[in-house]
Amino acid sequence: MNKIILFNPLSAVAKHRIPNSLMNIAASVEGKYDWVIVDGNCETDPLQKIQSYLYTGEYKYIGVTVMPGPQLKQATPVCKAIKAKNPQVKVIWGGYFPSTQPDTVLCSGYVDFIINGPGDHAFPLLIDALENGTPYEFIKNIIYKTDTGIVKNGKEDLIDQETLPPLPYDKLDTMYPIKKYLGRTYLGEKTLAYHSSIGCPFTCSFCAVVPIYEARWKAKSAQTVYKDIKYIKDKWGADAIEFHDNNFFVSEKRAVEFARLIAPEKMSWWGMARIDTMDKFSDASLQAIRDGGCKIIFFGAESGNNDILEQLDKGGTQTGDQIIRFAERLKKFDIIPEYSFVLGTPAPTPEKVQAQIDFEIEFIKKVKAVNPNTEIVIYTYSPVPTEGSELFKQVLDAGFKFPQTLEDWVSPAWENFDMRKNPLTPWLTPEMINKIRNFETVLNGVYPTVTDIKLNDLKRRSIRFVSAIRYKASLYKYPYEIKLLQRFWKYRQPEIQGF
Repeated sequence: MNKIILFNPLSAVAKHRIPNSLMNIAASVEGKYDWVIVDGNCETDPLQKIQSYLYTGEYKYIGVTVMPGPQLKQATPVCKAIKAKNPQVKVIWGGYFPSTQPDTVLCSGYVDFIINGPGDHAFPLLIDALENGTPYEFIKNIIYKTDTGIVKNGKEDLIDQETLPPLPYDKLDTMYPIKKYLGRTYLGEKTLAYHSSIGCPFTCSFCAVVPIYEARWKAKSAQTVYKDIKYIKDKWGADAIEFHDNNFFVSEKRAVEFARLIAPEKMSWWGMARIDTMDKFSDASLQAIRDGGCKIIFFGAESGNNDILEQLDKGGTQTGDQIIRFAERLKKFDIIPEYSFVLGTPAPTPEKVQAQIDFEIEFIKKVKAVNPNTEIVIYTYSPVPTEGSELFKQVLDAGFKFPQTLEDWVSPAWENFDMRKNPLTPWLTPEMINKIRNFETVLNGVYPTVTDIKLNDLKRRSIRFVSAIRYKASLYKYPYEIKLLQRFWKYRQPEIQGF
């Protein structure tokens, strides 16, 4: 009775991707403990599936990966029900949410341990300790509750990714066919999700990655990444790649080497980067990356205001001028820059908050003027508990508080917070939020995202025609006609739906 269930809660309505984080955990215990994966994206009733395994009496541990938003919404009631019926089962959560909200998670009564960051070593060591009745107080990267309070063990150095075992794709295929995870996207007909690195070497105070990885980054070699992807391409027909790294392009040398290796495979791909990092890449490197199949790159532009970039602790050398210049530079390489902006950061007065929002709206229009193909993703600032950051101190001083229970976290209002649509922050008025959302509606009407593969040319021309006058005249209020078309056509929102 020491088998392990690895549960991947529902993350999207119609987007199924290989559960890479759980696959890493599965690889870490492969050959030592039997395991199964239950994927909430593929099960109509994941609780029933989990209970069917528990009824055998052979499963003692449940590992759950939990991101804020939809995953948390499913993980919370499922784990609560499991613990109520099976109190002897140990429930272990990992992922961004429990790592940043450990007190709330462990005080729920139905989560026993948290893996705080990578679990490749921590998870199997914890299972060993629980199986053998030995202490786990010195296992790094775990958080747990005792009679005296919450205990957070020390952090482990990031693991050399080349030393990790290969992911058990073939075993997953016996539970859920890999082909079902290869979805049709803007990039290709069978798009593969892949992690080639962990962490990020920057300390942006609005980013949930920072408290977990603490400005550290480790990557697989270009050769290893190529070998893994080629295997999936040859065996299951993958023709495109989404790199879910927090920062794929940290190393120019590695990015170019991978691009040259993958080029003969004729695969399209996407990844995340920083503008100030890639602006240092040579023209030859950018061309090699494009020739290797890279079609679109996500960049955290965040703000065109240098003071806001400093407030966000963006770090590096990024400036508003550079954001515009780099968008224009990428035109000659036919790489689409996907820029995200964060609107609604705290300020001393409502007037200053409104002025910041108005500035960003005009700045976004300047970016579009120099490179109309730039994809724009707009988020409303939602606080992240980055301890010690000046921005988080400003957030607390303004009166913002996180929920204290998991049940509150999964309420509709906080689910919208997790999706960065309704921030529930005291310095933003409903009028400010409406202006952000209305501008977003008009912007997406004039420039429909290229990633919406269901939107044909006729629909694109129609929605542009309806939206153009509003955009030119800066008339953003009450864009009901645009919203109606977007709703009728089920317009895809990249900021919450990906490709």
